Amino acid sequence: MVGLSSPFGGVARTRVLMALVLLQESYQRELARILELPLSGVQQALRTLERDGLVGGRLMGRTRIIRLEPRYFARQELEAYLKRIARGDRNLTGRVEALRRRPRLAGKPL
Repeated sequence: MVGLSSPFGGVARTRVLMALVLLQESYQRELARILELPLSGVQQALRTLERDGLVGGRLMGRTRIIRLEPRYFARQELEAYLKRIARGDRNLTGRVEALRRRPRLAGKPL
């Protein structure tokens, strides 16, 4: 991540939005792990992004799943912009691509 600007009010907020657009949805700990940021920093970024109407959350059991707000008036433009700036962060895109989202089949060799 060379010279990432912060068009959304902070580098953490920008990186959280980039990760969410790549993942579609996630939860706070997963975002902190992928972004290599402290959990408290991710929580603060998500709190302000939700207050600004850019992200929304829902409960799935006891876990709060976060995604870009589907009713945001410029969601398509926001997604396109975030995908474009995410292409420049090879570290983030590599970590997202390496993320395993489904359980491995029992007995399948690593």
